[in-house]
Amino acid sequence: MAGAAVAAMAISSCSEDTGTIGQSLTDDSDQFVLSTSTFQASTRTIVAGSVLSLSSNCYLGKVRDPETGADVTSEFTTQFHLMETMALPAREYLPERDEYGHMVADSCDMILYLVNPFKSDDSLTAMKMKVTELDQPVDEQQNLYSDYDPISQGLIRQDGLNKSHVFTFLNKTGDSIAQEASKELYNIRIPLNDPYVAKDGAKYRNYASYVMTQYFEHPEFFRNSYLFTHNVCPGLFFQMTDGVGFHSQIKNMGLRLFYNVVKPDTAYHGSLVLAGTKEVKQTIKITNDQKAMAQLASETEHTYLKTPAGLFTEVTIPVEEIKKGHEKDSLLAAKITFQRMNNESTDKRLLGTPRNIMMLQKDSLKAFFENKKVPDSKTAFYTAYNSSYNTYTFSNISSLISALWRMYSEGMAKDPNWANSHPDWNKVVLVPITYKTTSTSTTPTNVEHDMSLTSTRLVGGANNGIDLNIVYAKFKE
Repeated sequence: MAGAAVAAMAISSCSEDTGTIGQSLTDDSDQFVLSTSTFQASTRTIVAGSVLSLSSNCYLGKVRDPETGADVTSEFTTQFHLMETMALPAREYLPERDEYGHMVADSCDMILYLVNPFKSDDSLTAMKMKVTELDQPVDEQQNLYSDYDPISQGLIRQDGLNKSHVFTFLNKTGDSIAQEASKELYNIRIPLNDPYVAKDGAKYRNYASYVMTQYFEHPEFFRNSYLFTHNVCPGLFFQMTDGVGFHSQIKNMGLRLFYNVVKPDTAYHGSLVLAGTKEVKQTIKITNDQKAMAQLASETEHTYLKTPAGLFTEVTIPVEEIKKGHEKDSLLAAKITFQRMNNESTDKRLLGTPRNIMMLQKDSLKAFFENKKVPDSKTAFYTAYNSSYNTYTFSNISSLISALWRMYSEGMAKDPNWANSHPDWNKVVLVPITYKTTSTSTTPTNVEHDMSLTSTRLVGGANNGIDLNIVYAKFKE
């Protein structure tokens, strides 16, 4: 039976039709009987609301979704990671002092490196952002969601660092504005050279001068990222304040300090970079038009997948129908395919298609991400978009159906009203995700909500059932 199960799943994975699986795997000499059936799963769109903000990459920008005409805004906070090898030159080699008697940094900036931008056709669209300083660190132990707003939480230091900056996707601050796009530096550089006042009232020429002074006066604050965050820089908030048409993943970022080094036999310009990375706390704030999301969710001729923090597709699995008359049979295979609907619009601003999606129990959605679980191919599955067939296929979710049936049977045995009090027991959700693997395996080692700009429609909705092909097995009597 184990061998037949493998064969059944292989056939189910390769073929779009499982109607003859049973006949192809058994004959009169077999000790068990295979049979097949097809059932209809129902689907609908649900509003994602806020999702766990645990992305390894930050996103920044504001765009207008052509499907809804509503704006989508991504903003973020970051702390800074201190490398063990981080060091400044000896104090005697930094002789310059400002008018307040503090260390002097020649200049300071924040640089954001951009990848996977949203439609770079509008690469010269003017945007405006603001960088502000947090008054205290974000709680490292708290699970923060995409609706977390450091402003409403009172985390912004009112008299701290506050810098507005106008930018475009293409950095045209180089030697020639006529450079080819392929040669441009895709980054946003925000100068932080204004005078800075620390919490204790001390004045500095710029923010880098403050950090350098702290380095020499309180070296204990620079032993690790935690001490630095809680004593020197709680973090920065990057907020979009004007403009529409730019959105990008921030792959890397750094707070850069530049200074002059003077030694007896030489003088040169030095620099120090403090990186904002996944090793420290980062949060992503997503602002969606919830009325627009609700309007799309109400459509019944199809369902949606939309990110970031937009729309999911809920699937109701007819578990009772599947098991009726087969209570003692084994489920060898259960295949379901979701057909993507092509968008007939020619608008170049259309959002991309989700690359990977996950299916998991609706009741477990929140806990799955908070507990940093990964798909186990038992009750949580993932699959990639197949561009050749324009589909998302889950080749075998039989273990999920069996688990749902056991849960239902045990619950009803204890309480006849169990199903009514657990209305989502047979429901799963399709969620766009990103994941990472090791260099030696394709198995996900961590899974996160997809925070990029994507959107697609799937065949389904109230008026369109989705085929769920089942392969049963039982021993011959």
